[in-house]
Order: sequence, then C-alpha cells, then structure tokens
Amino acid sequence: MTKEEGAEKKDFIKIRISPIQKAKWKKACSDKKISLTSLVINSVEDRIMDDERREIIGFIEKQDNIFVKIETNINQIARIVNTQKFMSESEFEYFRRQLEKITFLKDQQNEIFLKIYSFLADDC
Repeated sequence: MTKEEGAEKKDFIKIRISPIQKAKWKKACSDKKISLTSLVINSVEDRIMDDERREIIGFIEKQDNIFVKIETNINQIARIVNTQKFMSESEFEYFRRQLEKITFLKDQQNEIFLKIYSFLADDC
C-alpha cells in the first residue's frame, strides 16, 4: 500500500489488556519516548521503532563527527609540513599508511551507511 492509499488515520482498534499490562506498555513507551500507537503499529508491522531510528541517526552523526576531527588533524599536519617544507621519509610513510587506513575505514563506513539508509527506507 502506498502512503497515499489509506493514509488518513480515522479508524480505531479497541483492545482489552490488564491494568498492569497497560502500565508496562505506557512505561515502555515513556522510556523509549514513543507513542503507544507507534509501539503497537511498528511491532505488528515488524518495523523499526522510532527510538531505534533516532539512535541510528545519532550514530551516523557521531561517526561523521569523528571523521571531521580526523580530517581536521590531517589538514593541521599538512599545514605544518607546508610551513616546514620538509617531512622525513619515515614520517611520510607513517602518514601515508594512516591515510590508507582512514580511506579504508571511510569506505567501510559508507557501505554500512548505505545499508542503514536502505533499511530505513524499506521500513518507512
């Protein structure tokens, strides 16, 4: 079903649960900062919960911030080398190996992000 078909939420489902269950469900929703409706619908439709989605987005932002710091450090090293106009062979080799590792990790991260985005898109 597309988002346009049946998108208007006007039907209700009434279910009977014990007051203890209701309290547990409401507490779970409060802890996750999601609505009870979201909990039920996402559970039944086997979709990712809103709190998990927020956690994934936070993880992606955190990873991006880590690489921004690394890129800043690379720029600082380049600035120092440009100022000194010299870098020893061993320093250069070490720096080159580190750049290769960063490139490899960034490629892996991008593959993971593509999978996450695909997963999130399929879940909507």
